[in-house]
Amino acid sequence: MSNASAQIIANPHYNPSEASHYRVIRRNGAVLPFDAGKIHIAMTKAFLAVEGGSGAASARIRDLVGRLTEQVVEALQRRQPGGGTFHIEDIQDQVELALMRAGEHEVARAYVLYREERARERARQQPEAASPGGIHVCYPDGNRRPLDLERLRKVIEEACAGLGAAVDLDAILHSTLKNLYDGISEEELFLAPVLSARVLIEQDPAYAYATARLLLDRVRREVLDEAATQAEMAARYPEYFREYLQLGIRHELIDPRLGQFDLDRIGAALKPERDLNFQYLGLQILYDRYFLHIRDRRIELPQAFWMRVAMGLAVEEIDREGQAIAFYEVLSNFDFVSSTPTLFNAGTLRPQLSSCFLTTVADDLDGIYEAIKENALLSKYSGGLGNDWTPVRALGSYIKGTNGKSQGVVPFLKVVNDTAVAVNQGGKRKGAVCAYLETWHLDIEEFLELRKNTGDDRRRTHDMNTANWVPDLFMERVMAEGQWTLFSPNEAPDLHDLTGAAFKARYEHYERLVDEGVITLYKRLPALQLWRKMLTMLFETGHPWITFKDPCNLRSPQQHVGVVHSSNLCTEITLNTNEREIAVCNLGSVNLVAHLRQPLQDDGTDLRNSADAGELLSYLDMDKLARTVKVAMRMLDNVIDINYYALNKARSGNLRHRPVGLGLMGFSDALLQLRIPYASPAAVAFADISQELISYHAIDASADLARERGSYHSFPGSLWSLGILPIDSIELLAAARENGLDMDRSARLDWDSLREKVRGGMRNSNCLAIAPTATISNIVGVSQGIEPIYQNLYVKSNLSGEFTVVNGYLVTDLKRLGLWDDVMVNDLKYFDGSVMPIDRIPAKLKPLYANAFETDPNWLIEAAARRQKWLDQAQSLNLYFAQASGKKIDDTYRLAWQRGLKTTYYLRSLGATAAEKSTVQTGTLNAVSGILKACAIDDPGCEACQ
Repeated sequence: MSNASAQIIANPHYNPSEASHYRVIRRNGAVLPFDAGKIHIAMTKAFLAVEGGSGAASARIRDLVGRLTEQVVEALQRRQPGGGTFHIEDIQDQVELALMRAGEHEVARAYVLYREERARERARQQPEAASPGGIHVCYPDGNRRPLDLERLRKVIEEACAGLGAAVDLDAILHSTLKNLYDGISEEELFLAPVLSARVLIEQDPAYAYATARLLLDRVRREVLDEAATQAEMAARYPEYFREYLQLGIRHELIDPRLGQFDLDRIGAALKPERDLNFQYLGLQILYDRYFLHIRDRRIELPQAFWMRVAMGLAVEEIDREGQAIAFYEVLSNFDFVSSTPTLFNAGTLRPQLSSCFLTTVADDLDGIYEAIKENALLSKYSGGLGNDWTPVRALGSYIKGTNGKSQGVVPFLKVVNDTAVAVNQGGKRKGAVCAYLETWHLDIEEFLELRKNTGDDRRRTHDMNTANWVPDLFMERVMAEGQWTLFSPNEAPDLHDLTGAAFKARYEHYERLVDEGVITLYKRLPALQLWRKMLTMLFETGHPWITFKDPCNLRSPQQHVGVVHSSNLCTEITLNTNEREIAVCNLGSVNLVAHLRQPLQDDGTDLRNSADAGELLSYLDMDKLARTVKVAMRMLDNVIDINYYALNKARSGNLRHRPVGLGLMGFSDALLQLRIPYASPAAVAFADISQELISYHAIDASADLARERGSYHSFPGSLWSLGILPIDSIELLAAARENGLDMDRSARLDWDSLREKVRGGMRNSNCLAIAPTATISNIVGVSQGIEPIYQNLYVKSNLSGEFTVVNGYLVTDLKRLGLWDDVMVNDLKYFDGSVMPIDRIPAKLKPLYANAFETDPNWLIEAAARRQKWLDQAQSLNLYFAQASGKKIDDTYRLAWQRGLKTTYYLRSLGATAAEKSTVQTGTLNAVSGILKACAIDDPGCEACQ
């Protein structure tokens, strides 16, 4: 070894002890302890071979190789966090990936060529590898038994059954055998085929189903304590389900009332074949985070999980078995999925089923710390939080009790931030909170900078979200390039509760008091200057989000009993709050793609320019959608009565108003099945008609529930009681705006008869809200919420590990054209999942598969505006900018306001995207995938909702 090499290796950044419970399988079958130092040495040699060993180069290489070694070790450990074995080739793959992530392309190329040379040399020598016949398995009881190769083959064969020629049984088996060694544990044996199949998902999406079924075999072994094939589960499920309930009740995990159901009837309703409907990502997420367990051993199988949730939601029904089975049908068939807290906790002894909590913070020390305590209690039981901080007086304002001056809102938000970190959601997810502040608050400029990475860290909140609560008057001043005045709420206290014309009159009154010298604590600046700073911070930090106060209030069905002071963690909930009442919302989402009729074939049909709602309506199964929504609304309404409330203020508000938020997911999948590009008039029209149908049936179902169960307490005086539906409330907003409102009002269904029905009563104050569905969409294998395609091939990284995601619709199209091959896979990797630069892909397909950053954000606004007219709450809307400019961002957010949107969510730009680079077997260098940082794809905030 050269002196340079010795010097570089002397101070590695890795800690070998961290990997002491991992081992490496060599190509000859030998198993050795994992040694991160060997990775460090190998990369060092690769760098020295390319760059030489000069002093300056040595210093750079030493530091860089240390960091890259850490990355490789962390990536390997994420795949098997509990310890295990890695094949030597898997380690080398991760080394290549780390080199490319770091942009060290020449070093990576040299490493690839070296590996190929060594592979050719091994092929010439043909060393003898371990044979399956020489492999023994170590079982938990201490016995060693020969590998049952026939059973292994049968398990893989069963996993591949019905998936077509795209799935190669022998490829999975060969890769699995490569990762076995003599003395392998039973647990590692069950994991080996899963890991082997998982890496093939990028070759064909069908492998996602094969991998899920291999994981299912492992799960059944853990749950049943013995191996069982899928064919055997038809008989096993009912018996197992009864035993599972008894076990869960005995260990105080499951509500004993579930054991009082007619379990013969319930067991007969289970559908074991639906276990096969999962893709790998969905089942892995359920296994890691949703299935009940006793001392880390899972006791739930997928259909037991769905039925436990269904029974938990039906436990207080008169016909509890019948309703539980009806709930189970929509859940297990992926027609509708409840939000994550409901899936976590339904049927348990602590059924905290609600998704979102909105609070208002009082302007005194008791009220502030009471609000922080409330955050902690709500977060403890898996709730996402939205806090209205506008009442708290600004920096420098007078405090009568101490004759001193206030420190303002920001220091308290630092405490809120740290509380969210300290109190996670039941140990299952990070605590998540969003603070809202109105744009006239004197602390607004400092509030805008809370997420910056520079400045005084004591006045920064790196772990919480923030949002602007923007009155229409501010937007009118921006449009007119007028002046804007900032006040402390203790000197302008009623602005907090005023909207529309009343807000404008009172705001202008306070501006006159400033002119007269009565109010001395204020700041006046051009509205456009503040607006530009809001957009600049949004672009640079992703915060604060832009949400609009007046549309949320003037279109609220509940404006007769209070004010909407903020939205929630994901900006889709718009409910009243005050110091005495915490707003609660219970969420779930219809899987839109599951309610399409037969998808269009590639027969030349082109709907991209069609805005004919009647034609688009014909592609929806309206009868099925009506049935699903009816069942879903009953499930959501039941949550309110069954729910565990950590705070009485949340209980009283939820029981008084009974709001729910029915949303949707799979919108992009539905467009792809209909051959409609997201950026098209047809997509806007489809957003309109699909949301109109969901809205109609949700309102109708709530009116039916009111006839059966009675109206919610505060119904009298609501917009519902006046026969004013969401489509009608648009006029209330339009009347309050000086320049009117540019919002579509068209409708197709029989709303007149529904208005009359609604006048007779509603069970729920609010019915509709579109949440991000970050996790539940992954569980059922559809696109998230209303999002456009993120990428056509990417690696998703979350708490369950790293997963390759391939757009199955694109693969089907390319197969039909004879274009799906290894070269196409590598091209998609190289171009970060984009089809646009790939010449082989026909031009007519490219608009259909344009990703989020290739879709003009105005199309997202237009589609969202069509949905918004049907919603009594809001929607979680991300906006994507490939080449963001100040003018483009400005124009887009102005358009959102002009179109009557209530809220927006994250601003995504390619500048915040990290492109991971890797290599392929040919030795050419290609890009794997962009992974968004703090993204809706796997944002803890999003997951708090869904």
